[in-house]
Amino acid sequence: MERTGRRALRLDLLFYGVSLLFAAGNAMFSEFYGYRVWGNFATAGYLLALTVSVVQLVTSTKVRWLASRWTPVVVAGLLAGVVPLFVLVFRRDPAFVWGNWPWSFPAQPEVWVVERSASLLLANGTPYPDLGLLGRAAHPDDYTPYGPAMTVFGLPRALFGDGPLTDSRIAFAVVTVLVIVLALKVTGRPRVPVLAAQLAAVSPLTLLTMVVAGDDIPVIALIVLGAALAFRASPIWAGVTLAVVITMKLTALPALAVIAVAIVATRGTRALLIFFGTVLITSAVLVIPVLSVDPQSFVEHVVLYPAGLGEAGSPAASPLPGHLIAQLGSVGHAVSLALLTLAACAIAGWLVIRPPRDPADVMLRTAVGLGTAIILAPATRWGYLVYPLAMCGAMLGFAAARKEKTRTPAGPTGDHARPPGGDPDSDDDPVASPDTRGIQA
Repeated sequence: MERTGRRALRLDLLFYGVSLLFAAGNAMFSEFYGYRVWGNFATAGYLLALTVSVVQLVTSTKVRWLASRWTPVVVAGLLAGVVPLFVLVFRRDPAFVWGNWPWSFPAQPEVWVVERSASLLLANGTPYPDLGLLGRAAHPDDYTPYGPAMTVFGLPRALFGDGPLTDSRIAFAVVTVLVIVLALKVTGRPRVPVLAAQLAAVSPLTLLTMVVAGDDIPVIALIVLGAALAFRASPIWAGVTLAVVITMKLTALPALAVIAVAIVATRGTRALLIFFGTVLITSAVLVIPVLSVDPQSFVEHVVLYPAGLGEAGSPAASPLPGHLIAQLGSVGHAVSLALLTLAACAIAGWLVIRPPRDPADVMLRTAVGLGTAIILAPATRWGYLVYPLAMCGAMLGFAAARKEKTRTPAGPTGDHARPPGGDPDSDDDPVASPDTRGIQA
């Protein structure tokens, strides 16, 4: 076995080992029922994936599927993702009333909120409830802190009633897979490095989010697609994609800024104007009909509440550095905001001095920006770290596509050079035939 192959397998052991500890911790200690269900299945999944990786490291098996580094990826994806997702959506009782009993939640509140927003949209023309009609003080769970585009994921349940397959998590997962397939097609169906799939698709943060909530996963996928379209298709398509994703969740705004810098740096001012024009027009089409029905509720839910200025405060309080500093009092809160501002200025300077030149650069800068904001924000959740982690995986995938595109053909057929038979120890263990034609600008 080559040295690089052994190094890759050792990284696999580290990845699945850390994932196993994370899953086991949730299975034993989480207060949320959904987290514990995920933790039990994920513990088995990551343990089996770890076992397969150990076998690969210490033996020289000739069984192709057992020797492939993709086998543990598939095992983890099935047992830590697909299986617990279906268990929880089938476990969900239509008569369940969500309340102050986290140990019985078959899903996180985001699921109910998105489904409620779809029902309200069909009934009232707006997904945002008027908090003034509650007759009591507003609670965080009364809010819908998403843009109107997120409502589409709740439409199956609003239109077809309660049922396992109308759970919004199913819609989140299906749309995510379709978007990623489209992003791969846009980039020319490149080989996906195993490490890229591990970080983006089967990391415990990705799979836990998909199983218990799901709303962040399609947001990440659409950002990845937007980055690919910005370089491989018309800026109009990139603009439409970014408009959709920012009208789902404002978390995507940093990606909009990074992609805009990338477009002007690589395609010029005219392309940037087309991009921004498309973003504005598409956003207006998606937002104005809802905004016109109840502008006050729209601002309260989408703008004020996420900014911490709503009638109720956000429950986001994970013990990350920014939150811990802010807990020191008014001075600590000011210090946290100052650090966040300095970091934002530093990242902005990085964008100007070294603008992104391809989708991999976009993913790196977006991951750093979002990761820094999550760590330093006064109020945040550790679960949001799924954004920078998954984007690092996407960065590795885009970097592999870039390397594949510039690789010298090895023969008259134009096939790219590769180990004979596809070396199972290589990080380039294939998942698709290379095709670098892509979609031309």
